[in-house]
Amino acid sequence: MDVVFRILQVVASVLILEVTTWHPTRKLSICLAKGKMKEDKDARWFELECVPKEYIFPMEYRPQNLDSPVCDSIPVIDLAKSKAANGHNSQPVEEILKASQEFGFFQVINHGMAEKTVTDAINVLKEFFDMQAKNTTGTVPHTKGYIYTNSTDFAKDGVHLWRENLKHACHPLEECVRLWPDTPTRYQEVIAAYIIEIQKLSSRILEMICEGLGLKQGYFKDTSEVQLLSSNLYPPCPDPSLTLGILAHYDPSLLTILYQGGSTGLQVMKDGQWVNVGANPNAFVVNIGNQLEIISNRKLKSVKHRVVNNTHETRRSIATFVNPSPDCIIEPAKHLVNELEPSLYPASQYKDYVLRNKAFGDYTAAIQNALR
Repeated sequence: MDVVFRILQVVASVLILEVTTWHPTRKLSICLAKGKMKEDKDARWFELECVPKEYIFPMEYRPQNLDSPVCDSIPVIDLAKSKAANGHNSQPVEEILKASQEFGFFQVINHGMAEKTVTDAINVLKEFFDMQAKNTTGTVPHTKGYIYTNSTDFAKDGVHLWRENLKHACHPLEECVRLWPDTPTRYQEVIAAYIIEIQKLSSRILEMICEGLGLKQGYFKDTSEVQLLSSNLYPPCPDPSLTLGILAHYDPSLLTILYQGGSTGLQVMKDGQWVNVGANPNAFVVNIGNQLEIISNRKLKSVKHRVVNNTHETRRSIATFVNPSPDCIIEPAKHLVNELEPSLYPASQYKDYVLRNKAFGDYTAAIQNALR
């Protein structure tokens, strides 16, 4: 009997059995690992000793290079560069243009946004995700004005992402803000202040891109809006090699401006390989969206990116999508089209592009209606 018992102990040490039982008000997670059974009625969905099978992606989707070093060649651009020899402020137009052509991604520092504005925003979102009673799952803009999804509200071929997400429209701000979450109580005030500053930063970056492409000043002034905020919580994962925070995708925006603080996990496709983007707590990550690739006639590129999970660290991020207005016609700028460089894209209304490509996933129609 002792031999049999020892054999069972060995088997139990390598076997992981995950049984998950759902109740309207609680989750019961039982995990047999190393001969130990864990039961915690109050545990959150991610507080597990092993990854449930419904979160395990097929091999072709799983991250393979979690331990790869951070790519130090993705540019970090200082927006407060010293004055040039002629006495005028030297904006890093060439650096932004080069980064947008080579990587489709760059980070900006000394961007002018007050640290308190950023800290307040990330903290109020932490409060939102930390709330235990969330009755907003699957809520569409028609009823609440925002969409909260937990880890089971999205599935790719039956597999869930290891994240929680909050999305809501931001334009026109004075109308949208009333429809945002009212708890935490300071959410609306704090996020509205953040969006105002993001609009200033995005306008500044787009003006530099205009200059770099040779477009007239103010080209994007009446056609770019901070339309959508998407905030994410990526909790620690027992085995990040099996899961994903976000699937590989392109952004349907002009620009996306991301705050990730000191959290790693963002990966960008470069020369057929996934590379890790460094985390600078004082920087914003900026990436070129599909619409800017079209307008630039592919002089700038939108690149595929994804988020991988971490064993010990929680990642929180705020992505803001700077989009054209829904009725805007998107096509290559006439200044960038000639006989030698013909137009590479047909003209299309932005709203048609979004719906045709399901740019916001399962909630595309609901979000697009909220942006009208």
